[in-house]
Amino acid sequence: MVYYLQISIGALVLILLGVIFSNNIKNINIKYLINAILLQFLIAALLTKVPFITSMFESISHGVLALKNATDQGTGFVFGYLADGTPKPFEVANPASANIFIFSGLMLIMVVCVLAAIFWHWRILPIIIKFIAMFFKKPLNVGGPVGLSASANIIFGQVEAPLLIRPYLGQMTRHELLVLMTVGMSTISGGVMVVYTTMLTSLYGPTLIGHFLTASLISVPAAIMYANIMMPSNQKTEDQSAIEESQLYRSTMDALTRGTQDGLQIVLSVAAILVVLISLVALVNYSLEVLPMVAGEPLSLQRIAGWIFSPIAWCMGIPWAEAQLGGSLLGVKTILNEFVAYVDLAAIDASDLSERSRLIMLYALCGFANLSSVGILLSGIGAMAPERKDDLIAVSGKALIAATLASCFTGLVVGAIS
Repeated sequence: MVYYLQISIGALVLILLGVIFSNNIKNINIKYLINAILLQFLIAALLTKVPFITSMFESISHGVLALKNATDQGTGFVFGYLADGTPKPFEVANPASANIFIFSGLMLIMVVCVLAAIFWHWRILPIIIKFIAMFFKKPLNVGGPVGLSASANIIFGQVEAPLLIRPYLGQMTRHELLVLMTVGMSTISGGVMVVYTTMLTSLYGPTLIGHFLTASLISVPAAIMYANIMMPSNQKTEDQSAIEESQLYRSTMDALTRGTQDGLQIVLSVAAILVVLISLVALVNYSLEVLPMVAGEPLSLQRIAGWIFSPIAWCMGIPWAEAQLGGSLLGVKTILNEFVAYVDLAAIDASDLSERSRLIMLYALCGFANLSSVGILLSGIGAMAPERKDDLIAVSGKALIAATLASCFTGLVVGAIS
């Protein structure tokens, strides 16, 4: 009873935080707000409570592990003993430290990008994505192109998804651009999803890929809800003829080669960002060590982030005793990225977070909402529609806040039904 009172207060606070940043509070449509919340709970219940679906996710997880093993064979052939799973020409005293992440984890992104490109060219993914988009368009008051791009974020990245509706970017309203950016930052791409699955399976079990898919699906209506709160609008782009006419790939071989190139670019970008961000965090923490200790411990970026975000963690349903740790993870995700936050989550002792809190954090961290993603979106979508760059910059701050709140609301929803 106390827990449900906590999340009821938390849900109200999380929604009010979005209202604070609204540019037109009077025009917020309560109907679409209620529809979005109901959709989130419905999706969460269907995907986590229906035995048929949960068993299907377990089968998909086996497929992910098979994909990981297949990728290991490719990386083993190219990089030899540097790749995970390949016999080493020397005795390894500590196998855990012998893992080279760019070979054992990030190469999966390339393979998934290629598969996504091929399945898109074969018209398999468009059918699935358009089917999902139907559930979001009318209840959440979004046009066809926006609904398609928003749904595509479940598979594609935050820049790749808007490519599907490139012909419409020039004529979209600021509200629709806000929706695109918010959904892009509140979900994760299929390639990154597979990497996280291989990283965290030992903690969350064989249905982990189902959790990530569920998180991205729930986050779509959550993101649209916050975009509708922060910038209410009834204008929407409807015509989809340009989408039907556009072809991303000329042939299967073109999809394979371009998917490989796109995947390689993402791998290198992720690796570079991780090197830079982790280095910067270490530098900041070294600088903070010269300050007086607080509560017997030195200051660190993670501790400061925990103090700032711990009330948000409590609003999601995490007990106050664990909120500092949950808030720290949220802060790391927002300031740095979710990759570093998931690495930190995997390193946390099982006794420090309850099973429910760990599940809530898994969902709350599932999104690209961070400062670097704002730059990625501005440059990516800005290159597709240069004439809209000023509008993109104008809504980028709201998009980051909305995406962060959307991911947190997704964590709250899952915690409420778990």
